[in-house]
Amino acid sequence: MNKSELIDALAAKCDLSKASAGRAIDGLTEVITEALAKGETVSLIGFGTFLVGERAARTGRNPKTGAELKIAASKVPKFSVGAKLKAAVNSQ
Repeated sequence: MNKSELIDALAAKCDLSKASAGRAIDGLTEVITEALAKGETVSLIGFGTFLVGERAARTGRNPKTGAELKIAASKVPKFSVGAKLKAAVNSQ
């Protein structure tokens, strides 16, 4: 499912116009992005939790030349699945 299909499905499910559904999805993704950028966690009970993880600095290799290179430490967004979502996916 791509974004436009998600907008169509949300509009049908919640009796909204496609424009309103699109704004709602855009707003949700912006709010989650802003919270993660601040280092906060976003929990949606039953669905899952968005959080920021730490990736340590490490040594990698250039696949073309085989030369070693240093990869800097970074923060990465993560998603932990909630129990209801996991159960819904596994029941199919």
